[in-house]
Amino acid sequence: MKQEAKSATGTPATLWDRTRQLASQEILDTALRLFTEQGYDETTIAQIAREAGVSQRTLFRYFGTKEDLLGGGQDRFGQVLMDTISEQPAEAGAWEALRTGVAAVLALHDSREQTLERFRLLHNTASLRAGWLEKRLRFQENLLPLIETRMDAATGNEGAKARAVIATAFACLDAATMTWVANNGKGEIMDLYDECLAAVRG
Repeated sequence: MKQEAKSATGTPATLWDRTRQLASQEILDTALRLFTEQGYDETTIAQIAREAGVSQRTLFRYFGTKEDLLGGGQDRFGQVLMDTISEQPAEAGAWEALRTGVAAVLALHDSREQTLERFRLLHNTASLRAGWLEKRLRFQENLLPLIETRMDAATGNEGAKARAVIATAFACLDAATMTWVANNGKGEIMDLYDECLAAVRG
């Protein structure tokens, strides 16, 4: 049964909400198509707006940056990661909490085909890759207090151990998505993530 569309506040979506959602999706679809066809750096905001049938001013009302046109913005992913980990029960260990957070972030993506194109662009575009690495370092710092509380305090150095665990989780996510892209979307990213993590943890 098809669910009724909801607004950002969780109430039933109005006609204005649905119109805005459709316009936003049309811009995203157009941007991803152009990025895939001619490259991220080679595609301009003006071209995306023109082909999506909106003004540049309207486009920027929906999306603050060109990066956001890849599908929701990485800052949103970082917030979902933090929120999900914060919501895990106290008995959940650091590795378990991080895995649940990673799965929640991956669930934000749309269709398998679009997810594949987004990761392909991320890993094969130097400017996007650099931006992702910069944001990832910030995400890791934000996660530090959340993971420290889940470390074994008996051996001390929770900060150093938490940093190592978080960095390893992100590295495994990178390895999993790169492998998934190399295999043209074969298999599941979380299965690859688990394989990478198992290899690192022995």
